[in-house]
Amino acid sequence: MIEVKNLSKKFDDLIVLDNVSITVAEARLVVILGPSGTGKTVLLKSILGILPVDSGIVLFDGKSIQTAKENEIYDIRKHVGFVFQSTALFDSMNVCENIALPLVEHTKLSSRQVRDKVHEILEIVGMAGKERLYPGSLSGGMKRLVAVGRALALDPKYLFYDEPTTGLDPVMRDRIVQLIIDLRKDYKKSGIVVTHDLDTAEKVGDDIYLLKKGKISKLEQIKKEVYNG
Repeated sequence: MIEVKNLSKKFDDLIVLDNVSITVAEARLVVILGPSGTGKTVLLKSILGILPVDSGIVLFDGKSIQTAKENEIYDIRKHVGFVFQSTALFDSMNVCENIALPLVEHTKLSSRQVRDKVHEILEIVGMAGKERLYPGSLSGGMKRLVAVGRALALDPKYLFYDEPTTGLDPVMRDRIVQLIIDLRKDYKKSGIVVTHDLDTAEKVGDDIYLLKKGKISKLEQIKKEVYNG
């Protein structure tokens, strides 16, 4: 479980996060919904301890990332796979090498074990047979699939998705959405999805929050308030 309690963050006089609290329970996906520039990515980075916060606390399975030692933070982050909006793939590496990179850097698996793990991941994300291709020859959607594959390499408990469907055609968007759903349902991957797309949010989210002007509210509650006048 990830518990975010009363998180606040500002840049100069701009309040980006104002007493934000959310909980990511086991095998559930939390969606942070909101237009660009509202601080959704700042929230993700703050949860991971990449950005320092002004106040509040984040607990990963009961352990505070704010008070954790450097080696403990490293261990916490190993349990989180991050899918960047930009994909952050290395253009000089092919698909296989991009996915294998975390395994090479952070495990003692043999070359054969790494290769077998990569092939397993490629099957999961629907990119089997594309091992030798380079990012430059892939569509935007295929790059996102590879990015998800790399996030899965260390078999993380949590997955963070930063705008996973932005800029994709409807077919690929649905493919990414279904993959996110399958990873939660079949592989019990809890996590957070940041998006400005309401359709994506409603399809993948177990709990949907709206982040606006630093404040966070459950979308369900907002709808009730609107309905009740």
